[in-house]
Amino acid sequence: MIKINLPDGTSQEHEDHVTSLDIARGISERLANDVIAAEVNGSIVDAARPLTEFVEDPNAIDFRLLTVRDSESLGVLRHSCAHIMARAVMRLFPGTGLAFGPTTGHGFYYDFDVEQKISEDDFPRIEAEMSQIIKEGEPFERFSLPRGEAVELCEEMNQELKVEHLQTGLADHETLSFYRQGEFVDLCRGPHIPRAGKIKAFKLLSIAGSYWKGDKDSKPLQRLYGTAWFSKQDLASYLEQIEEAKLRDHRVLGKKLGLFQIDPSVGQGLCLWLPKGATVRVILEDFIKKELLDRGYDPVYSPHIGRVELYETSGHFPYYRDSQFAPIFGHDAGRIIDYCIRKLEEGELSSEKEEALLQAAEIMGYERGDYQKATTAEEKISALRKWEKQQERYLLKPMNCPHHAMMYKSEPRSYRDLPVRLAEFGTVYRHEQTGELNGMLRVRGLTQDDAHLFCTPEQVEEEFRQTLQLVQFVLKSVGLDDYRVQLSIRDPKSDKYVGSEENWNQAEASLAKVLQDSGLRFQSCEGEAAFYGPKADFMVRDAIGREWQLGTVQLDYNLPERFELEYTGADNKQHRPVMIHRAPFGSLERFVGMLIEHFAGAFPLWLAPEQIRVLPVTDKVADYAQDVLRQLKAKGFRASADMRSAKVNAKIRDAQLELIPYMLVVGPKEAEEGAVSVRDRIESKDLGMIPLAEAIEKFETEVREKTIRQQFKSTFQALEETTEESENEY
Repeated sequence: MIKINLPDGTSQEHEDHVTSLDIARGISERLANDVIAAEVNGSIVDAARPLTEFVEDPNAIDFRLLTVRDSESLGVLRHSCAHIMARAVMRLFPGTGLAFGPTTGHGFYYDFDVEQKISEDDFPRIEAEMSQIIKEGEPFERFSLPRGEAVELCEEMNQELKVEHLQTGLADHETLSFYRQGEFVDLCRGPHIPRAGKIKAFKLLSIAGSYWKGDKDSKPLQRLYGTAWFSKQDLASYLEQIEEAKLRDHRVLGKKLGLFQIDPSVGQGLCLWLPKGATVRVILEDFIKKELLDRGYDPVYSPHIGRVELYETSGHFPYYRDSQFAPIFGHDAGRIIDYCIRKLEEGELSSEKEEALLQAAEIMGYERGDYQKATTAEEKISALRKWEKQQERYLLKPMNCPHHAMMYKSEPRSYRDLPVRLAEFGTVYRHEQTGELNGMLRVRGLTQDDAHLFCTPEQVEEEFRQTLQLVQFVLKSVGLDDYRVQLSIRDPKSDKYVGSEENWNQAEASLAKVLQDSGLRFQSCEGEAAFYGPKADFMVRDAIGREWQLGTVQLDYNLPERFELEYTGADNKQHRPVMIHRAPFGSLERFVGMLIEHFAGAFPLWLAPEQIRVLPVTDKVADYAQDVLRQLKAKGFRASADMRSAKVNAKIRDAQLELIPYMLVVGPKEAEEGAVSVRDRIESKDLGMIPLAEAIEKFETEVREKTIRQQFKSTFQALEETTEESENEY
């Protein structure tokens, strides 16, 4: 017998071979028909498998049935649809090789090795084949094989990529699981829906190129994207969201409105802020700078480069080396020696290549010194590192926090001085892969509204609470009021995190307590913490229902330890401060790119690059139009006047296309009465003639109160996944 604990606090006993579907049928046949999967001790599992396969203790099973009403079910549904898509492709394109087919935030994809190029013209027949498979309603059947038999099966199916993955990526797995649906068999850890007929709505979205395991030097593949939903209505709403997103694409609007530019001649992923976009950025910077000064922050500046040793101390190098630009070496032979060290550490340097590299380094001025006495790889690495540390090595700054740690360390600190709050708009550099770059949303040079707080352990909760309030204040100011908080904590089974168990437990408990006390809607996400500490990320929904990760607050007991930061306590002894990293905007590039899409380029009045445009009806009122413009500028408005000898309707149309918030039409009557006819961009109509002073007061109020007036707001409420990519594929 087994004992299960239900969400309502009650318990039940069942035979040890019971499945989740059996338990559902015991309640009602209707519930059993609705079941997609189950959650057992926190893991999502197949509803048709015995519960004893997932637990060690049969007397302590936390159990929950998952139906179409649970967001977790979407991932299971979509992963199953990925298998159905793969099965359809294999039927239509014989000889297809399978790679991986995970779920994503809003759908799924599968990477295929196909000789024939798949195009969007093939989508209708692939979808028709998928519909036929779903109509047949065959079950997803799981079976396991020992390693040797698993390899043999994949070889028999001519699935070379699966064989390679079994021999490399899954080399430590003694038993492998597969799923069969009809003639289709795939290596997969699951889970899957009970039967194909559960899928009610799906759509193929796009086709793109990819590489085996993401390595550009490996086999090129074709990646087919799709989405699946519980109802046709949810699918239709999602497709509507996609079309709306295309209209709001910040890359298109940024070019059309003259906000920013990314030119290959300058460099991929390096943003050029054009005057209008730079104006938006300056407004945001000035806005947050004033707020930070009011909240007790001190402004600082740090250089764009730093010695590699600085980032070795912090742990950012070599931990994030693959996503950083290559070091800048003061010695010509530096790069060769650095390459030798890495290859020796990886055990991938033959004696012939080693000698050839060292000879090349000697031509550049390297002297072997202690290296000549070295016999083992460890001794060679030590000798090379000793030489390397005697040279100058610099790195384009990947993070601001090591610089701020050194600023804190620049003078003795007392507990009376804490908290110390250092703020900087610091530009950092990340060597993102070319295929991952996306306008302003994913760049190689990004400016963070970064700040680091150094406080006593007793001050942590209050400082964390205040940083959360700051992020909320910033989001409210731009009209982003639909958000949740993700508390990212470590995975206790992972070794990627640094620092003591005690500090991690204390940090996670402090963050959770403040979030609970604040009343913010939040959920814990295991394994998503930074390597040095837990964090709270604000996940924000935009006007069309998409979720973005924006502001972040991170707690860090690790860097103060690494940099040996201290303060003198009330007991006259030295203590370690706690460090809080926070960035309400995240990066200015990503934040502004997101705002462009959120507002569809139509910024609210307080943020608009050009707030008001004066439109004279005839040349006869040119002097009055210029006087109106002078008065607007005197009040601090970003305004212009269209003095062309063109019809006023043409001027209105041009201003509308440029998304100017307000147009002030002036003719003889307005000039005579000292008034303006106000035309509202959002209403797209004339609001009537208003005295100029009254109009200016209206605009000042709107700017002062940071009023947000939006034309479009999505009503899309379908359940959505919160993870970017699932791990249900081996």
